[in-house]
Amino acid sequence: MARLKPEFDKRHVKAVGLSIDPVESHKGWAKDIQETQGHAPNFPDRRRSRPQGGRSVRDDASCHDEVFTVRTVFVIDPKKKIRLMITYPQTTGRNFDEILRVIDSLQLTDAHRVATPVNWKQGEDVIIVPAVTDEEARRSSRPAGRR
Repeated sequence: MARLKPEFDKRHVKAVGLSIDPVESHKGWAKDIQETQGHAPNFPDRRRSRPQGGRSVRDDASCHDEVFTVRTVFVIDPKKKIRLMITYPQTTGRNFDEILRVIDSLQLTDAHRVATPVNWKQGEDVIIVPAVTDEEARRSSRPAGRR
């Protein structure tokens, strides 16, 4: 995340970390990230206490840990609506290229009446949504000044 901060800044997106772990755990985590990744965390983190009756994910036989963390990425739009949730197990790293791709798609499709196809990347062709008439599509595809 720290390395990708310029990419998030370009998109006017802020990253926040949420956790139930104690402060000392976070200090060690931040130090480890700095040492192994070359970038210290540069986004706020919010520590949350475990709720009464809070649960941990358990797997009695098939996992290397009895209790392990799951990591969920949320993409929340300016209206505070959750637009994406991806949950990763402890043993699987997150795919920040995919998260940036989704943010690009959401921002594009919110601004224009289009949809993005599977594996779409910024700058590639998009799909005009069915609610757009053929005439509207033709008008919007003409170069500016020829409309």
